[in-house]
Amino acid sequence: MRTFNYSAIKEQKWDSDVLGLIAAIYKEAGKQELYLKQRPEELEKLVEIAKIQSTEASNAIEGIVTTSTRIRQLVEEKTTPRNRDEQEIAGYRDVLSIIHESFDAIPITQNYILQLHKILYSHMNNPLAGRTKSVQLYHCHLSGRSCGNTVYAACPL
Repeated sequence: MRTFNYSAIKEQKWDSDVLGLIAAIYKEAGKQELYLKQRPEELEKLVEIAKIQSTEASNAIEGIVTTSTRIRQLVEEKTTPRNRDEQEIAGYRDVLSIIHESFDAIPITQNYILQLHKILYSHMNNPLAGRTKSVQLYHCHLSGRSCGNTVYAACPL
């Protein structure tokens, strides 16, 4: 697992453009806090819509699809999964809820990522849930040259 050394950021010199963008982010964050206090019901509705759309889009990327009605029912926990695709959708929903509820307290560590991975597959019997891969993926080009076609070959670690 790769780690990132954040101490180098402290030593870096930042130009005024970057500092201006950081200031703008903090300014908008302040507006968000005000909106949260003034219109919490509207914001909660938007969050629920975003969760449904995120679940649908993220699972579609993986080739996991079902009807919009089923996705909404699964995300709102108004039904149980019928098949493997819906089990994956339910696991994604569970992880997304944890992230939404506790994002500020979630440490970005290997153990926590593996814990989220285990929750992701908690609705199915997946022996790899919560475990790291035991094979290394190598990126190589067909015919030995950069032609845009890539192959990922699995090799034991």
